[in-house]
Amino acid sequence: MADGGYEVDLDALDQVVKELNQVLKDMDGPESKAKYGTYVPDGALGVDFSEARELYRAHGKMKDRIEKDMIAKIKDLIEKFGHKTSKAHGQYQNAEADNSVKETGNTGGTGNTEVANRG
Repeated sequence: MADGGYEVDLDALDQVVKELNQVLKDMDGPESKAKYGTYVPDGALGVDFSEARELYRAHGKMKDRIEKDMIAKIKDLIEKFGHKTSKAHGQYQNAEADNSVKETGNTGGTGNTEVANRG
């Protein structure tokens, strides 16, 4: 803006929130795959030798790490960012409405134009 103010593209912020929500939905696939699609039953890697037990434990640790340390943290990060973006969108939208009332004096409720008197 030429008057030294700022402009925020509310549509762009809204689009970011929509895209983040879609990413969260898309994360359900990898989350489900990590949880249910990587099951290795006991004995599937062999029996009666120490390496089989080690492989089984290593698989369990990696599965747990993928679920809790990777996917869950990514989803949490996306949810937090989406919430903050949505909150910022609302605050900018409210500020835009307040500025519109200040500029026009129209409160928008009754259809009557009133000048807002703010000291």
